[in-house]
Amino acid sequence: MTVRIIGAGLGGLSAAIHCAAAGHEVVVHERGPGPGGKASEVQESGFRFDTGPSLLTMPFVLEQLYEVADATQAERVELLPVDPICRYHFADGSVLDAAADEEALLAQVRAFAPGEDEALRRFLDYSQRIYELTSDIFLFNSLSDLKKLLRLRNVPTLLRLPQIDAFRTVHEGVASFFHDTRLRQLFDRYATYNGSNPYRAPATLNIIPYVEYRLGGFYVRGGMYALVRSLHAIAGRLGVRFHFDSDVEGLETGDGRVRGLRAAGVFHPADAVISNADAVYTMTQLAPISDRAKQKYEKLEPSCSGLVFLWGVRGVRDTLAHHNIFFSENYREEFEDIFTRLRAPEDPTVYVSITSRADSDHAPAGHENWFVLVNMPYLTESNREDSIRGMRDRILERLRRAGVDIEEDIVHESVVTPEDLEKRYNANRGSIYGISSNARNAAFLRPRNRIRSLPGLYLCGGAAHPGGGVPLVMLSGRLAADAVLADARDRSRG
Repeated sequence: MTVRIIGAGLGGLSAAIHCAAAGHEVVVHERGPGPGGKASEVQESGFRFDTGPSLLTMPFVLEQLYEVADATQAERVELLPVDPICRYHFADGSVLDAAADEEALLAQVRAFAPGEDEALRRFLDYSQRIYELTSDIFLFNSLSDLKKLLRLRNVPTLLRLPQIDAFRTVHEGVASFFHDTRLRQLFDRYATYNGSNPYRAPATLNIIPYVEYRLGGFYVRGGMYALVRSLHAIAGRLGVRFHFDSDVEGLETGDGRVRGLRAAGVFHPADAVISNADAVYTMTQLAPISDRAKQKYEKLEPSCSGLVFLWGVRGVRDTLAHHNIFFSENYREEFEDIFTRLRAPEDPTVYVSITSRADSDHAPAGHENWFVLVNMPYLTESNREDSIRGMRDRILERLRRAGVDIEEDIVHESVVTPEDLEKRYNANRGSIYGISSNARNAAFLRPRNRIRSLPGLYLCGGAAHPGGGVPLVMLSGRLAADAVLADARDRSRG
């Protein structure tokens, strides 16, 4: 069986490894010059930057992928625990280090907001319960297979689904535990991990703090792109062929199923096609489906977009950690700007990651490499001209309010805009994570891994089930590959 994969992002690489390890011919078509997709890197002026994700959680997902590929120790990346997981700078000038060790974290919270440490313990227990109820059904299995979802062993879990807190918002769930508004803001933030609004997204997303604090947050030695290089090399060793600078123009069908794809005007036959491209782009631009069917995908609300500055900075700031968040003063207003007014936030929350804290060769001596991200609205006709210069000034001003003045020390600058995300990766309206989760039934609205209306087509990546973030994207690749392999077995028996 020949499987063709559109896109060499982490989801596509995961799918390629699973299909190749099962003994099938796999060919990957990637429109860019190399693997990685949004998880790319930039090396300029002596600085090295990751351009995408900066933290790895659920490391067992990667371990399982390595086991499928029978990876050697030399092929695997080195994972380093991050401590503190993040340093939070609040608008009132207070600072909280979120320790990796739970008891240390509780002690920090006790000193930061007396009496809230027990609330945190109860909140993490609640977060863990959501994970235990949802992970098997909603993360590790495909919603495409209702028979599997409804099998007998899942019935007790399905009967307890009201306990996943889907009828409150993230903010309402968080606020039911914490009185301190700073801690509410800190845990509301986790809705942004898949590009959503904590004041609209279901409280089921409160699963994420458990994943980060009790399962652990890790840095990939060498940077996140080291993981891309690792998976690319393993896929090559398994016989996967890669065609870079190969922009797929469309899917070809015959006898009611996908028969291959077209790139550079050439037809490439396949028994199955897995698209790691944006799910909405795949279904509206590549798939030969009706305009009415396309409208279903066009109506899905995109996740937020993002604006990234890659700054090479002179000097070392002792007040910063590897990961840092500088919160806005009014979080609700920030999300109103992003998701309701669909404009650049007036007072943005600023994320700063400095990998030179772990890998000193990522910056020249006496310098640091700053990855700076602010959330932005997805692209519309009215906001495409939002001023990058204006956002740069707002970011620098937010840092100055926290006592961090770097404007005169920026010696290198690269920028990744929402328009860049749209153009480089065919990201639907510049969204980072594909589809938002700003609806109670968001888990069921996300495009499935198997497209039943178009046999032979499968989806993976952050815009497909189970969602965005490194481990979920790798899981989506596995789920898409599992569907391909299961359908192949069914055809051979039929």
